[in-house]
Amino acid sequence: MKVPFSPPDITDAEVNEVSAALRSGWITTGPRTKELEREVAALTGSPKAACMSSATASEEMALRLFEIGPGDEVIVPAYTYTATAAAAYHVGATVRIVDCAAGSYEPDYDAIESMINEHTKAIVPVDLGGIMCDYDRLRDIVERKKSLFHPSSRYQEALGHVLILADSAHGFGASRVLENPIYGGGRQLVMSGQAADFTSFSFHAVKNFTTAEGGALTWRPLPGIDDEEIYKMMMLLSLHGQSKDALDKTELGGWEYDIVGLWYKCNMTDVLAAIGLAQMKRFPGLLARRKEIIGHYEKGLQGSGAEPVCHFREGVTSSGHLMLVRIPKLDEAGRNALIRHMAEDGVATNVHYKPLPMHTAYKNLGFDIKDYPHAYDQYRCEITLPLHTKLTDEQVDYVIRTLLKWM
Repeated sequence: MKVPFSPPDITDAEVNEVSAALRSGWITTGPRTKELEREVAALTGSPKAACMSSATASEEMALRLFEIGPGDEVIVPAYTYTATAAAAYHVGATVRIVDCAAGSYEPDYDAIESMINEHTKAIVPVDLGGIMCDYDRLRDIVERKKSLFHPSSRYQEALGHVLILADSAHGFGASRVLENPIYGGGRQLVMSGQAADFTSFSFHAVKNFTTAEGGALTWRPLPGIDDEEIYKMMMLLSLHGQSKDALDKTELGGWEYDIVGLWYKCNMTDVLAAIGLAQMKRFPGLLARRKEIIGHYEKGLQGSGAEPVCHFREGVTSSGHLMLVRIPKLDEAGRNALIRHMAEDGVATNVHYKPLPMHTAYKNLGFDIKDYPHAYDQYRCEITLPLHTKLTDEQVDYVIRTLLKWM
């Protein structure tokens, strides 16, 4: 049996939406992109959403909105994909990498708190696998460290504390019960997209919601700053600082525009948004199927010594993006051998992730994995099993049997 790792789940619904976009004569940023933005905002409970070409671009534009750059520090986790840190490097900020907590994929929150100094302008937590971080802890941390925060821009001053900029590339559709008063007092169910100050999502081909390539940025209201102003700034930052997009320029006599800043080009197109609009109609069913598959894996691996990450528990509802499983008895070489054996049996697997300090680019910046022992311990025996909505129950059973055979 052949089991691919993560093919996109594309149906006639997506094909028809894309065909309609192509036939409409409008294929760049236009009415479909604007409609997808409205639907993303509604699903996440955010006042607005800005669709862009990727989660990385979304994160970078948020950093640029806050004028974070040279001389500023941004804290990111060791256990993530390079995009989390790359956005901060793109704006010229200094990246500080924090280890995982012992026995966890989540960052060491105490270490984050100790890292914050007068240069710290942002923390970028990662909702790994679709499981939201502890935003209550992060809120408490930035509140306790407010005396060290020295705003250097209008948006920083309005925020009043270190920016919590969530990398929720995996987390579209996830939720968590939070208690910080900022969420309305008492225990509140909070969607990814409204837990952090700003949140970036990925709609890449392998994600649980896709536009082939693309992403979106959502945010919580900023005191004294209108949401429409933030949205307009996102449009300017993502389209060369041009005061009108192509849709606006089609209005009768509306050709003229201004360039108000020498900015960037990372807008989403209507062809990509069309895929997202079809996916949005299917999204509740896609999330439900992922939850079924996760339950199937958990039942099949029970008592085996394998440790699947916990996607669903009281107060936490994952988007079910990745099936991360640790095999504690294995070292790195043993894990790699397991991956090869499973591939020979037709099962494609992966590793999420090789910690940032293990990559050449980060080694060249002076980072050393020896300084991140907990991240390495999570990585050395982690294997990611196929988790996508094209999987059949029979394929899931086969993956489980194959894993147990080679463990």
